[in-house]
Amino acid sequence: MKIAIAKEIEVGERRVALNPDTVARLVKQGLEIWVESGAGEGSFFGNDAYEAAGAKIISDTGVLWGEADVLLKVGLPKEHEIHQLREGSVLISFLNPLGNPEVIQQLANRRVTAFSMELIPRTSRAQSMDALSSQAGVAGYKAVLIAAAASPKFFPMLTTAAGTIKPAKVFVMGAGVAGLQAIATARRLGAVVEAFDIRPAVKEEVQSLGAKFVEVALEEETVATGGYAKEISEASKQRTQEVVTEHVKNADVVITTAQVPGKKAPLLVTEEMVQQMHPGSVIVDLAAEQGGNCACTEPGKDVVRNGVTIIGPINLPSSMPVHASQMYAKNISTLLQYLVKNGELQLNFEDDIVASTCVTHAGEILNQRVKEAFAVEGLKV
Repeated sequence: MKIAIAKEIEVGERRVALNPDTVARLVKQGLEIWVESGAGEGSFFGNDAYEAAGAKIISDTGVLWGEADVLLKVGLPKEHEIHQLREGSVLISFLNPLGNPEVIQQLANRRVTAFSMELIPRTSRAQSMDALSSQAGVAGYKAVLIAAAASPKFFPMLTTAAGTIKPAKVFVMGAGVAGLQAIATARRLGAVVEAFDIRPAVKEEVQSLGAKFVEVALEEETVATGGYAKEISEASKQRTQEVVTEHVKNADVVITTAQVPGKKAPLLVTEEMVQQMHPGSVIVDLAAEQGGNCACTEPGKDVVRNGVTIIGPINLPSSMPVHASQMYAKNISTLLQYLVKNGELQLNFEDDIVASTCVTHAGEILNQRVKEAFAVEGLKV
């Protein structure tokens, strides 16, 4: 079985699906690994390192895509890449199936067996495969560093001959994996941290990291399947904004992380809230690619409103490609070994990991959540 690692062609994508250390382990297990020439350069892994790990370097992109049994990627494949995949082959990657149903249809038409890393179930059994969480952790960490660099204030309290400097106040909105990592990182830098999430169950996790949890009593279910935050009613959104406005107003840094899979990011910080913030304050919006949690966010740009800097970073994990790739390689290789037994792909659709993650097989779209996304878009399954 030929396992191929494709070179990412999306502008700004520096990660790679497998690093040399992971390749070496897979080769020892009897798998044949192909690596597209230059695939690891953005992550500082050269062709020589892959060859030393036992991989074969392939310079011809057509050969790599057309002859591989299993192709591994990080980002969404382009249409011309999909057409290079041979029928019956396997693709494992981030596919954004709830946001890009057209791509899923193209994969089904090509009769590709596609696994979407976003759909790994959040269970203890699948924890080591959970790429969405591993990459969110990278983003949460980097968001705080960006905020600290952009802020005109120190994060920690400092006692100096020139007087005492008060610690910065950081308010983290959304306490999923990215939010919790942001809390932990801001605390390490010495900031005073508050955090908010519509899911009351995360309160203990927030407090365990040394942050204060801001509670909002909502009279509806706030947790969706898999532990993700659920889209809430307009009344609940209004109630939430009323409570968090004062915390946003008093913060030196606000980091927003709230996202709902397949839908526009919920609005958490309105223009009016930004106007009430102190000049010099910073907002880092990790939901920028989904429309942003802040009304002033512009994806990929830094904008200033009333002296407040709003940063809308795109693909933050790619800005830390060495460790982001290392973590993703662990996730994807664990899934790969779960699927491949004795050199053959074995699909048990009664298994929750396979059933959740496999979106297309034998020309059909299998995942129920993806089918629902198709219905919303008015597309036929």
